[in-house]
Amino acid sequence: MRICFLAAQTGEAQRAHAELTARYGQTPIERADLIVALGGDGFMLETLHGFLDRQLPIYGMNLGTVGFLLNSYSPDRLLERVAIATPVDLYPLRMRARDTDGREHESLGINEVAVFRETRQAAHLAIDIDGVCRMPELVCDGVLVATPAGSTAYNLSAHGPIIPLGANLLALTPISAFRPRRWRGALLPSRTRFRIRVLDPQKRPVSATADYSEFRDVVEVEVWEDRSIAFRLLFDPEHNLEERILKEQFIP
Repeated sequence: MRICFLAAQTGEAQRAHAELTARYGQTPIERADLIVALGGDGFMLETLHGFLDRQLPIYGMNLGTVGFLLNSYSPDRLLERVAIATPVDLYPLRMRARDTDGREHESLGINEVAVFRETRQAAHLAIDIDGVCRMPELVCDGVLVATPAGSTAYNLSAHGPIIPLGANLLALTPISAFRPRRWRGALLPSRTRFRIRVLDPQKRPVSATADYSEFRDVVEVEVWEDRSIAFRLLFDPEHNLEERILKEQFIP
């Protein structure tokens, strides 16, 4: 198996990179069968975005903090672990945002697409679902659309629901909603097309982010799941992503 090892810039990840390449060799990305990513969840997202065109499976080992998208780190039996790993295909969200100058921006979000207020002024947003206005005015700090893989990240911190893999659902979650005060968001089919409109972009400017790509002063954001793209992650059978998401729902 031809492996390309990639590592975050931390000392621990760089030391692991040196040890693993000495033991298993290093293949240039152009000839590799597999990427092994060494770092945390942030580095895994960077790797997924950076090598989208390669369509290579990625086996991550955690040398960061949380490591939700990665396996535990060990330099031993790597080839055996990869051979029996469980594959999981993740489908990203595609975001198309239009700003106040009429420019359009596109990006992919593996975890989520989020819309945020830029100033002290709360954002005033309207939300259309499949062409129907379901929320005429949401006064809030922002709102996000999360994938199942991203539902345990920022979405969970914003009190959004955890979504099991394979549920074919997306979470629409408000961030510090002021009005309507009791609205906690919605679970919607993965085929849903979202349209978030900024009601007062001059007085209450808003930015849009897809994972770590940010576009400022937007007036409209469209979001949908892009099934033409699949990211394949590999997980140790005892620590597969579906089991982690399930366990997360029972943590007090």
